[in-house]
Amino acid sequence: MASGETALIVGAGSGLSASLARRFAKDGVKVALAARDTAKLGALAEEISARTYGCDAAEAGQVEALFAAVTSDLGAPDIVVYNPSYRQRGPIVDLDPVEVEKVLKVCIFGGFLVAQAAARQMIARGNGAIFFTGASASVKGYANSSSFAMGKFGMRGLAQSLARELSPQNIHVAHFVIDGGILQGPDDARAANRGADGMLHPDAIAETYFNLWRQHRSAWTWEVELRPWVEKF
Repeated sequence: MASGETALIVGAGSGLSASLARRFAKDGVKVALAARDTAKLGALAEEISARTYGCDAAEAGQVEALFAAVTSDLGAPDIVVYNPSYRQRGPIVDLDPVEVEKVLKVCIFGGFLVAQAAARQMIARGNGAIFFTGASASVKGYANSSSFAMGKFGMRGLAQSLARELSPQNIHVAHFVIDGGILQGPDDARAANRGADGMLHPDAIAETYFNLWRQHRSAWTWEVELRPWVEKF
């Protein structure tokens, strides 16, 4: 039975976002998938009867147009998941400033734009949820990964600030620290070296997102860390 609710996943693709989309659809939630390249979303959209939208989350005009289109087609989103990611690895002396700027735009500025658009609708309605996908780099700055750490630390700061600001307005904001590799299918070569369940299964991550969304507001979680049982931290 349809729930009448709408979920918007920004930065949709294969892996985690596909698992999230399937989990929402399983509960009768209407799903909107947003990405810069919508061609890659065709099979998933057909599978779960989702709508796809082209959007560069770091462009304010495109984010505004995305929310207007989703609201017109499916209704204002009840939950928005911000899932884009971009990284530039290497020693700080070798990093390309243009690429580093892109990391910050994708992780921080895009997150801000999407959260702002979502919050405007949710505050007016009196409820909603905004979830951010973080990484190990959200809480640990690794060598040769300074730009990614800046981006993910910034996203975590945004999420924490919004949780304090918006929770009293009945808007659930949560940040997910994905501390480990996400399994990219049964043929993922990395899995062989990590043992049984040595990588995070995207369906299991998606179940956690869904369960947090369904939490009673008397016991909301603002942040959760997810890692395989063999992962060191």
